[in-house]
Parts: sequence; C-alpha cells; structure tokens
Amino acid sequence: MLNNRYIKPIILCLGYLLTISCEDFVDLEPPNYKMVTETVFENDETAMAAITGIYNELFSSASFSNGYISSVTILAGMSSDIFETTSATDTRYGPFQQNQISPRGTPDASANYELWSSAYNIIYMANSVLEGLSNSDQLSEETLTIAEGQARFIRAFTYFYLVNLYDDVPLVLTTDYSKNAVAPKDSAAKVHEQISTDLDLAISLLEEVGEYESLERTNINRFVVMALRARIYLYQQNWEKAEEWSSKVIDQASIYEILQDLDEVFLKNSREAIWQISPVPVGRRQTTYTREGYFFRGINSSRVVLSNDFVATISPEDKRLAHWVGYNSSREFYFPQKYKDGSSSGNITEYSMVLRLAEQYLIRAEARAMQGNLPGAISDLDKLRNRANLELIANTLPGISQEDLLEEIMEERKRELFSEWGHRWLDLKRLQKTAEVLKPIKPLWQDTDIFYPIPEEERAKNPNIEQNEGY
Repeated sequence: MLNNRYIKPIILCLGYLLTISCEDFVDLEPPNYKMVTETVFENDETAMAAITGIYNELFSSASFSNGYISSVTILAGMSSDIFETTSATDTRYGPFQQNQISPRGTPDASANYELWSSAYNIIYMANSVLEGLSNSDQLSEETLTIAEGQARFIRAFTYFYLVNLYDDVPLVLTTDYSKNAVAPKDSAAKVHEQISTDLDLAISLLEEVGEYESLERTNINRFVVMALRARIYLYQQNWEKAEEWSSKVIDQASIYEILQDLDEVFLKNSREAIWQISPVPVGRRQTTYTREGYFFRGINSSRVVLSNDFVATISPEDKRLAHWVGYNSSREFYFPQKYKDGSSSGNITEYSMVLRLAEQYLIRAEARAMQGNLPGAISDLDKLRNRANLELIANTLPGISQEDLLEEIMEERKRELFSEWGHRWLDLKRLQKTAEVLKPIKPLWQDTDIFYPIPEEERAKNPNIEQNEGY
C-alpha cells in the first residue's frame, strides 16, 4: 500500500488538475497543467497516489458518494418509500420525499446540484488519470494496468448512478474544457454502453489483481469490478450473465462470506465487504467514523428517518429489526443503525459500505428465478433469510410460483439493502413499479418524477443540456 507520507504532496500536486469540478472548469481558460501531469505520472508511486486521491475524494468531498446530506444514499432513499422527513416544512428533503424537486433556487435544488456536480468531478478526476497514464512512458506495465483498471471502474461506477438518476446525461470522456463546456446530453443507451466498455476493460486489466492491499477492502480489484458487472447485467435483464458474474464473486469463499453477526457486517474490512470507502482526515478534523453513521445517529437533530410503513414490513423475529433499526423514544422515530459509530474520535472501526456479498446473492436469486431455476433462487434467498432468523422458503413454501418468488426477492432486497446507495429507488424504477408503489403514498406523484431534474446551474453554463421532461 502507498505510504501515507506520499499522499499529501501528491494531492497538493494534483490540486489544480484533479479537484476542478465540472461546474468550475467549464468557465475557465485551458489549465496549464502539463508540468503537473508530467510530474505526477513520472513514477509508479506518484501515479498510484493519483488513484488514492480519487479514493479520498469519494469520502471527503464528493457529495454523491460520501453518505452525507446530498448523497445517493440520502436523496434516493427519500425518493423511494424507505425514508421520510421529520419536518412537514423541510425544504431540503421534503421535495425528494414528495418527488417534487425544483431545478433551481431552493434547498432541494442545491442538494440535487451537489449530487450532480460532485459525480462529474469524480469523472473528471478519472479522466485526468486516464489521460495522464496514456501520455506517460515512464511507468511500469503493472502500474499502468492497475491504475487504468481502477480509474475505468470509478468512471463506470459514477456514470451508473448518473444515468440511473437522470437518464440521458453528457458522456464526458476527456478533460478538454472546450468540449465539456458545450457537451449535450447523450442517450442513456450510449452511456450504458460506455459503462459496459469500461467495466469489461477493467476486468481484463485487473485480471491478476484479486487480493486487497494490506487487507484493506478499499482498493478496487477484479472482484469489485465483477460485482458491479453482475449488477449491470441484472439491470439489463441479461439473466444468464447476471448469474454467471455474481457466481464468480460468491464462489470466492476464501475472501467473502455472509457474516452471521449482523453487527459485524459494516465493520472495516468485513468479510462481507466487496468494496468500502474509508473515512479520511478532512482539514483539521480527524474523521474516524463514516458520514452515514454521523448522519443517521445524530438522533437529536436528524431530519431524515425511516418510514414507519417500511419498518412495519420487517417482522419482529427478523434480526435486522433489532440490529439495523434504531428507535428514538423521545421523538418517536426509527433510524438506520447499520453503522454504530457516529461520533468517535479514536480508531476507525467502520468503513462506508459500497458493494457487499449479500447483494450478489440477491442478484443471483433474481437471475435464477427469471430463468426458471426456482430451487437455486430459493437457496440464494434463504442464505439471507437464515441469517435474519426468518423461516426458510425451502421449508415453508417449496412449491412457490415464479411470480411470488420474485416478489419475495424484491421484498428481501428492500429489507436487506435499505439505507444503502438508493437500492430501493433504483429497483422500483428498473422494475417499472414506481407508480404502483409510490402513487398511493405520494399524492403529487407524476410518471416523469422517475428522473431528477438537470440542475439549472448546469444548464445556465451549458445551454446545450436539455431539461428532463416534467421540470
């Protein structure tokens, strides 16, 4: 693992190159960073430090990924039936809950803009690394391969959320400010194609990278890429491939396992973790807890809580209710407590979970069910039900129909993956169930609400970006 003493100098060296977000660089003259990039990519250690800088940015400044107030986890959770706000007049989260987001001039519009712009900032950083690697003739083949694989994964991962939240978006694959400043929206199909291209290349490039550096599950190896590839295939309804790639991850029993103790799942370097983001020092604050833990366990001031209707779907015997759901008796609301630490100032005990093994079992269960392999799907689903202390479907409903089994899988996804990266919101959309589920509980629902509005700040700078329908 790269020694920490290298990180600060490299981040300073990259300060201009890698921390210019899209909302900034569209208004700037071409940056003179030739000497900077040559310095960064002149040896293996500094080149890998550029990747480390992106990892750090995912936690420290990237709103979409850091689990905090404008993250995918919070905003997409509000848009579904998982979260609700504790204030009837809340102007930041209330519009997300009612699916009435404003494109401009309001707290909810600001949150939407922070999500959008931070995602494009990460993409810009990944593009910067990819360009620096392609222009360097001083790096070892191993460093070139690993750094490119990881940068391509990060770009694909970020675009996955952009295209699923906003539909058509600009496909920015360069740091050329003159092109980016006027880039129109590309079709969602084209963006998905680029995501698949990046992931397939990343798998090939990281073919020999199966271990985690210093046992830290914060760097991207081939199994991280395979896990996201399995999810993409699921979204594309390529059931055979979704089963194949989720199996490739599940079969790594020496690395991953479903932990029986629910309180251990979200610990740092948990054996259920496929990819995590580590808290890192931010300014003078030595952060030793996740932003999710800080946000949800700030129970005296939290404005985002678990919906009572959602909590009611978790049966009393389900161990997830006791271990992953907290209750504030003084203010009478439920909150996620998958992360137990929200205020420590000592050693880091938890990392933010991005990809974990339980999702792979759920992906494979759905893929198997869609292919008619109901016993195989039941086996995968029961793996998680057994951990949760629920009756096994193999024992109680061995003759369950395909339709009913798929419904059970969706309910299990809701209970297992709540408060993680907006899974429920994305599930409702990909299964075309948003109106069916949300319209009865959200009276202002319109079918065009399935996609967020393009931030008006972005459109003011780039008039070639058309607004989404309904806004």
